[in-house]
This record gives sequence, structure tokens and C-alpha cells, in this order.
Amino acid sequence: MTTDLSSLTGVRQTLAAILPVRLTAPPPWSTGPIPFDLGSRRTDAGTRQTYFTPAAARALYGTPERPCRWHRFMDIRDEALRLRGIELLRTSTARQPHHALAVLHFSVEGPALLPTLRAIGHRPLAGPDPLEGALSPAALLGSVAEPRVAAPFAIARPYTIAFLTPDAEHTPALRQDGRLPDTADRWLWSLASRSTDTDFPVPLEHWPEKSAQALRLSADWSALVLRHGAAFLGHRADTGDGDFYAFAELHCRTVYLDALLLGTIQRDHIDELTNGLSGIFEGPRLARRVSALERHIAAFRSTYWRQHLTAHGPANDLLLAFQSQHRLPARFDEILAEAADYARLVQTQESQQIAGALGLLTILGLPLSTSLGILPLLDLKGAVPTALALTTALAVTGLALTTRYGRLVLSSLRGRGPGEGR
Repeated sequence: MTTDLSSLTGVRQTLAAILPVRLTAPPPWSTGPIPFDLGSRRTDAGTRQTYFTPAAARALYGTPERPCRWHRFMDIRDEALRLRGIELLRTSTARQPHHALAVLHFSVEGPALLPTLRAIGHRPLAGPDPLEGALSPAALLGSVAEPRVAAPFAIARPYTIAFLTPDAEHTPALRQDGRLPDTADRWLWSLASRSTDTDFPVPLEHWPEKSAQALRLSADWSALVLRHGAAFLGHRADTGDGDFYAFAELHCRTVYLDALLLGTIQRDHIDELTNGLSGIFEGPRLARRVSALERHIAAFRSTYWRQHLTAHGPANDLLLAFQSQHRLPARFDEILAEAADYARLVQTQESQQIAGALGLLTILGLPLSTSLGILPLLDLKGAVPTALALTTALAVTGLALTTRYGRLVLSSLRGRGPGEGR
């Protein structure tokens, strides 16, 4: 019986790494996601679109007129890792029109899945990062794209999605009399967190909370979504060819990957919106910046902000788990509330300026109309009486502007109250 996950070889072991990149040229690759095959089933864009709502499908696959996803099959081996292909998903934003996500699809040979995850996560004594050598994104993407490390899209390490199925000897992950042992969720946690008990010793009293985060996709397997990684783990012995786990692996590489990709897009856009809110008062023309921010929020909300993807429950559950890990619903609600506050502030300033303009017309017009209206009553004509009336009106207007009401009118035209700093 093998109890140490670091020295375990699963029947099926796959790994996907998601990282932000910047497109430098239109990809000369095939359009759409990688069409993995299973028997007669081919998971191309047309097949995957049947799982998602039209809005989610457009965000993930684009349209024939405006493609946003490309793929390229590859076959590169580097020690225990075998690269099967690369995908690029363009996720343009207002500030980053060339932003995209790259997905590297690997299969893992031998007892290397957890050690590879630890190396990607730069855990202590984990060995060299395989994504910084022959399999580095910079080398694989060439002139098409370059890894992106600038805020707000920077993540400490690539997001990883691991899939492992056990054999009959891996009893710590197998259901026994219909129940899961505690070690199954510990294995799931290690794969999702890219850590061992030495890297991240979880207190025993916290394990019930950690286990509650696991998604039981069926009696056969579970999933766990964390901030920097997700994992899928089987709970019965994998019998090899023809087993259900072949279909499960296909779903991990396709539909479930896409659900997590949409969550990653949402996180990146919310990061940008938060960054935009933090600089809303930098510089003049507040109204123009608030209006642009409201347009960005509306575009994000109509294009990417989804909590319901499909009638097939697991993809929705994965997206909700990702959103929960990054507090995306709460953060978006905060963005909406803050933007509404700024919109009210702009509206108040505009109302003050309109009121100030009306007040200025009153201060200027009343003395002038009164002075000119008196001349006919006194039967005064000529240039001298008219000049005297105009001079008197200007003097009265000047005196009126020195009063508290006059100062309030001038301050309102400048968009601030009379007691604020100059």
C-alpha cells in the first residue's frame, strides 16, 4: 500500500498550467480549443458550446467572425512531463487589449505529479521549475505571445489543474464500504495546494473545514478548487482502457478547464476594475473618468460576469468555488457600490454647477435689467445715462459677488463648496 503521494504513480496523471500572456502577433494556429478525442467523441468548439450558455460560449470560444481562441498540438518530453498541446485564449480589457491566457496541457509519467506541482509552486527543496527550462512558455510561444508579469494580471505562479486516478493499491484514496477515508481529502488538498504536510502543515482542527470545500462530482471522484490550483482525484481503482475515468479525464481537459478559465477571466477583469477605482480621483475631469468606468463595468457584466454556465451542475460548481476562493461576488458588489457613489458625486457636482450658473445669471441680470429699466421711467436718454446705469449695475454685481451667496455661486461653478480648500 502506497501512502506517500510524493512517490505515487497514478493510473492516469494529467496536468494543465494556466498563465497570463501578452499576444504579440495574431496566432497562426488552428482556431478554437484543442479538440481532444475519446473514441468517436471529439471535443471541438461546437461540441463544447452545447455545454454552456451562449454568453459563456462566446467568452470562451469567440465567434467565426471574431475568434478568441487558438490551439496547437505539440509533443515534447522533458523528464516526467510530456507536453500535448497549447491553447491561447484572448481576454482583452480596456487597459490591456493584448491580454490573453495560455494553457499548457501535460501528461505526467511516474511518481512525479506532486513533485512537479511543488516545483511549479516553488516549494522549498522542490527542485527546478519545469516551466523555466525546455518547457518554458517563452520558448514554446515564440513570437506569438510573451509571458506577462505586470499588474494587475500578475499571479505568483501559474494556476495548475491536476488529475489523478488510483489503482487498487492506493487505498488512502479509495472508498471503503461506501465511505471515503480522511486521507482522500488530504491527497486532494496536496494536489490542489501543490504542497505536502511539510510545506504547509494544516492544523488537525481545520481539516473538517478543508474537507467541506471538496466537490463530490460522483461517488467515483472529487474535485477541490483553491486560489492557485485545482485538483481532481478518483476514489475507486482505475481499470484502464474503457473505464469511466477516460471520460472524466476528457472533461477535466475540456469543459471543467473552461469553467475555471472563465473564473480566471472574471478575476482579472475585477482586478482591473478595482485598480481603476483606486485612481478615480487622479487628475481632472472626474465625470469623464466615472463615465468610462461605468462603461467598463457594463461591458464586463454583459460579457463575462456569469455564475450560471450550464445545465450540467459540476461546471457551475467549479466556477462558484473559484469565485468563492477569490471573493469575486463580494468584490464585484463592492465595485458596483463604489461606482454608484462616484456617479452620485458627479451628479451632485453637476447639479451644483447648474445651480451656480443660474445663480450667476441672476446676479448679473437682475442689477442690469433693473438699471436699464429705470431709465425709461426717469425719461433719461442718451449715452451718459446708459453708461451710468451700466456702471451702477456692474458695481452692484461686484458687491453681490463678495457676499456669501456670491461666493457660493462661484464655488458651485468650480465644482466645490465655499469652505473647501483652494
